[in-house]
Amino acid sequence: MIQDITPYQYKNEYTPGPPGKKDILLFYDGQKALLLKKEEEIAFPAFEEAEAYIDRDRLYQEYTYLFSVDDTRFYLGNPAFCVDGLCAIGYTWEDIRIFRSMGPKHLCFAGITGWQLHRWYENHRYCGHCKSPLKKDEKERMLLCPQCGNMVYPRISPAVIIAVTHGNRLLMSKYAQREYKKYALLAGFTEIGETLEETVEREVMEEVGLRVKNITYYKSQPWSFSDTLLMGFFCELDGEEEITLDEEELALAEWFERDAIPVTPDDISLTNEMIMAFKNNER
Repeated sequence: MIQDITPYQYKNEYTPGPPGKKDILLFYDGQKALLLKKEEEIAFPAFEEAEAYIDRDRLYQEYTYLFSVDDTRFYLGNPAFCVDGLCAIGYTWEDIRIFRSMGPKHLCFAGITGWQLHRWYENHRYCGHCKSPLKKDEKERMLLCPQCGNMVYPRISPAVIIAVTHGNRLLMSKYAQREYKKYALLAGFTEIGETLEETVEREVMEEVGLRVKNITYYKSQPWSFSDTLLMGFFCELDGEEEITLDEEELALAEWFERDAIPVTPDDISLTNEMIMAFKNNER
């Protein structure tokens, strides 16, 4: 999966400090990230490279520490920086979906994780209680309101990925009105006051009108594309197999025999891993 970057080690401890010349700058503009494409791989600018194109005083003062991968520290660049010079030497603005298909994996994981934090900072400039500007805390990844003391932490939304099985068959679906057109598993966000198992039962009933039993946890995955912590579950059909489709959520849902499942491995998503586990008779 996208977070499996061994032998590299992701370190999310909040240890802000001045960057070194070899440390990495991440720039984002909406759904796009600034990067250099080299065939099937990407690269991000280091501070020493950016020095030639961005005012050095601003460069080393206006940044936000994000995380480290091994000994390389990653920083969020000020969105007000002019990056025309970097674009002139080959850097381009690319849709963040590029991180699902390019390499190396540790940089793709850093790129999408940085984007999640970028959106959090962009969307929480002011206190939701008293409207005062928020300040970055020095000890933890938190935004603090100096007026009312409100503390704001990054949002992580729990959601479930659901593999519904019926003997030798797996229920697969396609989303309605989304850019992602491939087959997927049922999924949904956990509501307030609801257990994960209850989420599984509710989402299956709402989306395809089926009851399930023997709900079993599989594995989890951080999914920065949607600020989500995904938790995968396998479960078995309990009762009739006739599908009642929620057409607002799904374009279709159908049962597939194990050897006819239309999917190939991609080592990116929890959904794909769960589908392949069933297809390969590992579940």
